[in-house]
Amino acid sequence: MVKLLEDNEGQEGIIEAMSKLKPQYVTDENGKKTAVILPINEYEELIEDIQDLAVLAERREEPPISHGEVVAKLKQDGYL
Repeated sequence: MVKLLEDNEGQEGIIEAMSKLKPQYVTDENGKKTAVILPINEYEELIEDIQDLAVLAERREEPPISHGEVVAKLKQDGYL
């Protein structure tokens, strides 16, 4: 079965991923950060991660499906 992360699990991975970002900041005349500039590949990876998290959140209450059930369904549908 696939195990979804609990509320505090996986934070180390998020912190590690955030530390790899190379943002540049746009500041106003007072030096206050007003915007962030990221390399396009980092931006696209962030968007993909956000979309994945949204799907997980939507499906969080669904009952788990065993690996065997998935394989059987894929065979039934002609994918395996």
